[in-house]
Amino acid sequence: MKTGNHHNADVGFPRRILVIVQRSNGDVFLSSPLIEGLFRAYGEPRIDLLVNSDTLAVARTLPHIGEIHLFSYGDAEAGRGAQTSGLLRKIFQRYDLSINLTASDRSVLFALAAAPRAISSVEPDRKKSWWKRLLLSAHYDFDSNRHIIENNTTALDLLGIGSGSLTVAAYHSSAAAKSVDRMLAERGISEFVIFHPGAQYDYKVYPERLRNELLEKLDRLGVPLVVTGSKSALDLGIKGTLPKLPNVHDFIGQTSMDELIALSDRSLAYIGADTLNMHIAASQDKRIFAIYGPTILSMWSPWCNALRTGTRTNSPVQTYGNVTVFQADMPCVACGRSGCDDHHGVSECLHRIDPDNIHKEVEQWLTTFR
Repeated sequence: MKTGNHHNADVGFPRRILVIVQRSNGDVFLSSPLIEGLFRAYGEPRIDLLVNSDTLAVARTLPHIGEIHLFSYGDAEAGRGAQTSGLLRKIFQRYDLSINLTASDRSVLFALAAAPRAISSVEPDRKKSWWKRLLLSAHYDFDSNRHIIENNTTALDLLGIGSGSLTVAAYHSSAAAKSVDRMLAERGISEFVIFHPGAQYDYKVYPERLRNELLEKLDRLGVPLVVTGSKSALDLGIKGTLPKLPNVHDFIGQTSMDELIALSDRSLAYIGADTLNMHIAASQDKRIFAIYGPTILSMWSPWCNALRTGTRTNSPVQTYGNVTVFQADMPCVACGRSGCDDHHGVSECLHRIDPDNIHKEVEQWLTTFR
């Protein structure tokens, strides 16, 4: 549902815009079609961001961005209050237009404070969002049945710009490209496939036994597998469990975000978890083999630029455009929970995805590719 009110009356092109994305890395990265649309429609305005501090590395890779305001959830509750007050003072009426992609109370307050014209997503539950609907210049219901990219670009429709044909792109520096080329040359790697086993949360990670079985099968295909990951505890834990195989090259913890995007850009394909790295590879039109657990596809499936869509269908194996998605054949898939207990526990569905099925699809693609 989209709506607006009298605050939208006759205003000129905004010259200063604040975009607020207080969610995870993937949300920040997939805000880029909105930013691109605003930049083009309004004649290259200044666009600033307000994001959570743990997404700064991703935010820095987005095009057309000026200042980045940070909020940290790592601080104690008192610290959050002080941060909120400080940010409200800093951004107060500094902008002509604010667009908030998060329905939380705090992010809506930031949007309202930042500009006389404020647009935001809101909760469909009117008991929670009544005051937001009343105070915002325009609003839309955050809809889990629509892809996150479609949600994020709804503001363009409300502004009368139109979202058009939605595509996503990733950007990296020339310095990152040169650095990655050196890293690959040192290991004698030319053509390769990205294998990304980690994610932000444990409940999205393909289990170690199945992961290593898959790596052994993929290793026999004869194509170098570059294993990527950050310096997070989860990724470094995975690093310690990787099998020693001729075609498996461990890059976990060795690249910056900029270099990771450059590395992905040099790859032939992506195999791995539904996480930021997958969305980056999809934005580069790479061949995607994505392993999904409880994540809802209608919102978070890999976006196919060629087809201008993700998928809404649950299926053990499905392919659309350059994307293949693997899920368990279980009636509860996909539940949208954070693990079966909804508290970041085990996702049983990930234990039910056969490595043979993934290997078979990758092998078939490689045969065609070669």
